[in-house]
Amino acid sequence: MQLQSDRDQLLDALQIASRALSTRNTLPSLGGIMLSAEAGAPLLRATDTELAASITVEGELEGEGALLLPGRLLTDVVKSLPPGPLTLTERPSEKDVELKAGTANFHLRLLSVEDFPTLPKFEGEIVKMPATAFAETVERVARAASRDEVRPILTGILVSVDGDALTMVATDSYRLAVKHTKLESPVAAPFEANVPARALRELARLVSAGGVEEIELVLPGSQIVFRAGNVTLSSRLIDGQFPSYRQLVPEAFDHDVRLPKAELVDVLRRVRHFAQRTAPLRMAFAEGEVTVAATTPEVGDATESMPCSFDGEAMEIAFNPQYLVEGVESIESEEVVLRLTSPLRPGLLQPAGDQSYSYLVMPIRLNV
Repeated sequence: MQLQSDRDQLLDALQIASRALSTRNTLPSLGGIMLSAEAGAPLLRATDTELAASITVEGELEGEGALLLPGRLLTDVVKSLPPGPLTLTERPSEKDVELKAGTANFHLRLLSVEDFPTLPKFEGEIVKMPATAFAETVERVARAASRDEVRPILTGILVSVDGDALTMVATDSYRLAVKHTKLESPVAAPFEANVPARALRELARLVSAGGVEEIELVLPGSQIVFRAGNVTLSSRLIDGQFPSYRQLVPEAFDHDVRLPKAELVDVLRRVRHFAQRTAPLRMAFAEGEVTVAATTPEVGDATESMPCSFDGEAMEIAFNPQYLVEGVESIESEEVVLRLTSPLRPGLLQPAGDQSYSYLVMPIRLNV
């Protein structure tokens, strides 16, 4: 088997495929990228058994069968080459491949093809959605998904599609992000699935890179398979009952505090330098003003005030600095609405005049 391609074209494909390589020292095959032919075109595949990526490569492939190449080594070597044509040739007797580019010559040992897992096929009822709307919805909620594998159900994003309504929800039990997106045209087949946040982040990354206008997906069994341009991503679905998020969001709040986003982000970022380890960010509300404060005894303390629309009896509430800052950053409007009831009840962040996005964050109980 022989592949003739351009360095930049092959590198782009390798970098996408390598996102699905295993980071654990388990099966050697999970560190490999498979090269084979798909409808006459070169195809690269990689998987860590949870996420899989397949991408076609611009180039010419001669011969039949499949080669399992050392994924990261090959990517690093190709990345180090100058732009221009290259050739990858199988040497069966040596059980390796020869990579030639200009005067450079490399020999890479092959991995066992037999150990490479079978990837889900793009088969079944196809659901189509606009790529940009899908990716933007992912980006708004993904940060709220848990990264703790102890509770795997929370490491996913609940994706629901019904007619022209797309909803995504993520929570790590300390915060909750919900985004409703109205699609330009209704989807024929409604569905709901808990998809690992990692897979959706990779899909959003592909869309953000440009050139993808539409996403197609199928749900074969316990898997979900996405197709975006010349890339196919597949992932297992997460079993179990996703939290009933509608019951977590209070129906009413006592205060709707309007704050300028840019100024609020700046204040929070400055003061959070003094909220180290487990120290919270405190927000003390008084008539027309909020004071943000943080204290770490062995470091120091900070306070800064800014105007806001608060009225009524003064109150103080505290939040995890990271969760609060990320929540404010996720608001896509010039003004943020922070909805509050009491220091022990969660706060809700929303864009001013828009309830399609909500970010609920739990407070931290203050000792004083």
